[in-house]
Amino acid sequence: MSITLTPLTDPDFRPFSRRIAWLAADADGNPVGSAFLRLNSRESHAHLAELELNVHPAERRRGIGARLLDAVVAAARAHEVRTILADTPDDSPAYHFLTARGFTIGLTLVYARLRLADLNDAVLIVPQDPGYRLQSWAGVVPDELAQTFTDARSGMDDAPSGDIAYGDDTWDLERTRHAARVIEQRGDHLSTVAAVDRSTGTIVGFTELVVPGNGKGDAQHYGTAVLPAHRGRGLALWMKAEQIRLVRTHFPDLDGLLTDTVSTNLPMQRVNDHLGYLPTETTHRCTLDVCTY
Repeated sequence: MSITLTPLTDPDFRPFSRRIAWLAADADGNPVGSAFLRLNSRESHAHLAELELNVHPAERRRGIGARLLDAVVAAARAHEVRTILADTPDDSPAYHFLTARGFTIGLTLVYARLRLADLNDAVLIVPQDPGYRLQSWAGVVPDELAQTFTDARSGMDDAPSGDIAYGDDTWDLERTRHAARVIEQRGDHLSTVAAVDRSTGTIVGFTELVVPGNGKGDAQHYGTAVLPAHRGRGLALWMKAEQIRLVRTHFPDLDGLLTDTVSTNLPMQRVNDHLGYLPTETTHRCTLDVCTY
């Protein structure tokens, strides 16, 4: 089968990453597959790139995916990428394709959903530590909280990452505000609940949720973290319970909330289980060592 690969210019450019792409076409010029490689612009993450590869189901097992992957790996080497990441559902054709070509499981993500219509309000009644208070806002963080909120993001630094060496993920005020503005510019709603230490007035934990612009369908959790010195006090559960109350009030047509958790992050899984999230899918984040491909 004669296959032509055409490099493409991908308009999906972001401040901290960019994509390169390829289109696979048969002898008649019909598209049969594509591949995208997202390169990281941040120096600390430049060794990693994210792969998305697709082949039309009717055209599989004809070497198209292998041709696309060869092109991706060559480009990764040219851009000094050391590790390619690819997410794939467990025991799927994509998983078997990747593992047959040298990918290994770096970590496993458990996806879960809370159907708001099935929510038991009793689970939202949680212990509240008197040494803390909750603060919430919509969209970009208020100026008076911006620095302490940015500092609290270091609570994600020791999040389970399996066998993947992500590198330092440094946040500053510019990045904090920009991340919120991107969500705002695409028309979605960012809801943040933070835990504040009453003795210092600083944010020590947070949870973020993005609601679709029309206020319907499913909202997506973007991250939950508590600084190490303040863990073990039920802050994550308290923040998430408060966030559920807020979104139900402000977005009554919302159907559910989605979250994903690394399989080894048992404390966060217990929080989600308590609130009624039910597992929907298991996905592997597979890795390929570019040097040994």
